[in-house]
Amino acid sequence: MGSGQVTSSVSSELKGKHVTVAGLGVSGVPAAKVLHGLGAVVTAVNDGADERARAQAAELQALGITVRLGDGDTLPEGTELIVTAPGWKPDKPLFVAAEQAGVPVWGDVELAWRLRGPDAAPWLAVTGTNGKTTTVQMLASILKAAGLRTAAVGNIGVSLLDAVLGEERYDVLAVELSSYQLHWAPSLRAHSAAVLNLAPDHLDWHGSMEAYAADKGRIYEGNRVACVYNAADKATEDLVREADVEEGCRAVGFTLGTPGPSQLGVVEGILVDRAFVENRHKNAQELAEVADVNPPAPHNIANALAAAALARAFGVPAKAVRDGLRAFTPDAHRIAHVADVDGVAYVDDSKATNTHAAEASLAAYESIVWIAGGLAKGATFDELVTKSAPRLCGAVLIGADRALIREALARHAPEVPVVDLDRTDTGAMRAAVQEARRLARSGDTVLLAPACASMDMFANYNKRGDAFADAVRELGSADG
Repeated sequence: MGSGQVTSSVSSELKGKHVTVAGLGVSGVPAAKVLHGLGAVVTAVNDGADERARAQAAELQALGITVRLGDGDTLPEGTELIVTAPGWKPDKPLFVAAEQAGVPVWGDVELAWRLRGPDAAPWLAVTGTNGKTTTVQMLASILKAAGLRTAAVGNIGVSLLDAVLGEERYDVLAVELSSYQLHWAPSLRAHSAAVLNLAPDHLDWHGSMEAYAADKGRIYEGNRVACVYNAADKATEDLVREADVEEGCRAVGFTLGTPGPSQLGVVEGILVDRAFVENRHKNAQELAEVADVNPPAPHNIANALAAAALARAFGVPAKAVRDGLRAFTPDAHRIAHVADVDGVAYVDDSKATNTHAAEASLAAYESIVWIAGGLAKGATFDELVTKSAPRLCGAVLIGADRALIREALARHAPEVPVVDLDRTDTGAMRAAVQEARRLARSGDTVLLAPACASMDMFANYNKRGDAFADAVRELGSADG
């Protein structure tokens, strides 16, 4: 959709308006440029003044945009609207001052939603604590298999502003939304939406689990066709019950078991639909085989069912679900099989940066030597260890908060042998893989599912996964 198709009402509303863009970075810079282009009087503010921020400031100043570095707390005089980066916390002094002054706050998602043209592509939206990116990518693959012009956008890294204002025209968008983005998007109304799961995360930002869940639940507001929920996670169904939706919008569940009416589920290795079929009380439509899902781990089958539900809500035929799932390739570091060495499978799930993701990963294998640890971000590990203990035949612990996992293992799985690696140098992951190999027997899986963030030892979870894969390949080449 070309930028000329921006709705005139929004365009005229922003023309001459004094808008403060809070935060530079991935979303702030494009937002500032778009607002400036629409004739708004833009001031960008940013907490930091590092080299990257200075470079971004110079880029905006060259366009005639005012930039204030090193002070993101003070409300610029005359501000009529704030457009914020999603990560800025709601209790920040800037927003407190805005509330007192009656100044509205939008996120970049809200801005994109309001700038959609009159014939804009509808949004199929996905949120949840874990699995969002994979589900949105699966959904986009299914939509493409149906011959629809689509893109995976939002929190996935492709700006919604670019998708809404760019030259390419879409039939439908597959949109990943974080709880941060949803908090700042009050007028968003998706065609259909899914909440995949809910587990404690980002509580330092939201303030409580209730506030976190409420922000996730915003994704259902105003849905037209389907609110997709996880039948195994009652909290997601509760959010559907609380949502104010359009007349005729339906609650559609997904389950790893046999589906009831208005659900998608699994029957004898087949993904089936009992929601979007004639006479759903008696009939079911085969969509795909479990083997079509890559990888066919339980939580990933749940992702596939959620993607299929949203696609079916949009009218996609069953064949496109199968073809789209077959064509989908997951991103790196998400339950990626690296190699088999001496009958032991080595699997990289470095993306499992919290306990909920690690629990799903551990549930996918029967006999595991677990490599875990890093920055816990305030998490506790008792529930994770209790649920996973029967599958563990060894654990190798790394990182700053490994003691928390060691203590949980001692309480709930004292029979599991544990290696505690007290080192954070570049060779630490190699040592962890070597220790895991020592503990593993033929038929076992050595699984990197850290349940923690990576920044104590690595730049990000990708680098951590790369270090694991490199160490595993060294094992294989040493054997060769």
